Amino acid sequence: MGTPTSAARPGAAVPDFLAQVFAQYPLEVVSAEGVWLKNSRGERVLDLYGGHAVVALGYGHPGFTRALADQAQSCNFQTNAVPMQVRRRAAERLVRFSGLPFTSVFFVNSGAEANENALKLAFRLTSRGHIAAVEGAFHGRTAAAGAVTWGAQQKWYCFPRAPFDVSFIPRGEIAAINEHVTPATAAVIVEPVQGLAGAVEMGSAFLAALRRRCDEVGALLIFDEVQCGMGRVGQPFAAQLYGITPDMLTTAKALGNGFPCAALLAAERVSAALKLELLGTTFGGGPMACAVMEAVIEAIETDKLLEHVQRVAQYIREQCIVGPVSAHQGAGFLIGLRTTRPAKEVQAELLECGILTGTATDPNILRLLPPFILEEEHVDMLRDTLADLPA
Repeated sequence: MGTPTSAARPGAAVPDFLAQVFAQYPLEVVSAEGVWLKNSRGERVLDLYGGHAVVALGYGHPGFTRALADQAQSCNFQTNAVPMQVRRRAAERLVRFSGLPFTSVFFVNSGAEANENALKLAFRLTSRGHIAAVEGAFHGRTAAAGAVTWGAQQKWYCFPRAPFDVSFIPRGEIAAINEHVTPATAAVIVEPVQGLAGAVEMGSAFLAALRRRCDEVGALLIFDEVQCGMGRVGQPFAAQLYGITPDMLTTAKALGNGFPCAALLAAERVSAALKLELLGTTFGGGPMACAVMEAVIEAIETDKLLEHVQRVAQYIREQCIVGPVSAHQGAGFLIGLRTTRPAKEVQAELLECGILTGTATDPNILRLLPPFILEEEHVDMLRDTLADLPA
């Protein structure tokens, strides 16, 4: 057998054996602290992207680091077949943090996996074969989650067929809901604030209409709060922001501050239908993940980060409509800044000035997903840099 080979990336000195499936920023991170990244040239970069909405507490948070280290030393892993107090504590802490009438938590590893299981339960409970999603949605890249992701079939969905019937409700069009949510519908899955689409709020009227229609036809309502949940909108979840309670809610990303974990929270109607071996996971709910989730919630509550997000998010909206930015959208720290020219151009120019941001499927949206510890002084840096860019 010959020696394995791999093509080098353009400009790379050595072969790169990583699968070449990710577009790469011209930024190699070697360390990070707080809201700052350090690149391979030793320069600091302000992180307003947060590892794609993941790093809620910032980098090197002492409570997060201590919880991870302590649990790793105590017991780094055990199967879900073995009871553990840390697992029970994390589930109770998450339900209480949510402030919503959920009665069970199923821990998994990623947002896509949480959505897969939510859809699975909807089919099991209703014995129906149709899911309604919303145009512009992103729910994950697995078989079921990808099937309810807008545009996946045309771009990257590699399965020969979707595993169930799907239709997409035009975004925000209340009059179209009845056409898509029928007695054949098992569930509606929706991001209360769409992330990848560019921080697009669904709004309380649209979400309330989905709730009413689900109740009318006996369908389940699933909130995908993988990106907008866990405090990112300035509330524990966007469900509180809009005053709508779903039957199931999925969350991930900020839940672990960088440690892989996710959760499916379910109301009594769903919890009561759970049976032994109906759901399963190897790594979901591992003790290190559970210790981390406890630490994240503890920090959000103790450091009053929900109030902090609300205040600084408002400051961003007040200060950053300058230069090539003409408007804002979204909620809390899931912010879309509308640009007068392609957002990728503005993103590249900001990165040259030491500020990392994101983009969206909307080509004129610059997306901000910063750590919850961002301060006004960091916003001032963004404002001043934007003001110096060509409009």
